[in-house]
Amino acid sequence: QVQLVESGGGLVQAGGSLRLSCAASGRTISRYAMGWFRQAPGKEREFVAATSRSGGSTYYADSVKGRFTISRDNAVDTVHLQMNSLKPEDTAVYYCATSLVVVPTTLQVNSWGQGTQVTVSS
Repeated sequence: QVQLVESGGGLVQAGGSLRLSCAASGRTISRYAMGWFRQAPGKEREFVAATSRSGGSTYYADSVKGRFTISRDNAVDTVHLQMNSLKPEDTAVYYCATSLVVVPTTLQVNSWGQGTQVTVSS
């Protein structure tokens, strides 16, 4: 089982940037696709971005395409999500996840982090 710990969330004004990090322990992440999901109050958890095991392929939700960038460093078992041009609708708790499927549904996630809050003010 992989343990995931997210960091880097916070309060930012619209148009600003944040960089989320996810540190893994217990098992190397190199055997997993890695992804980020988010959940806003009163809404279902939704896919944001994912990267293949090698990091050679990346995938994004349409709502964040062109603004967010996912990256991974298997040598130090870390995944990042660079978020630029943030909008108030990006406000949510962001979760890191492992999966054997490159673009997983929430049911296909093997491990979740505890989440980090991102709040974007208008």
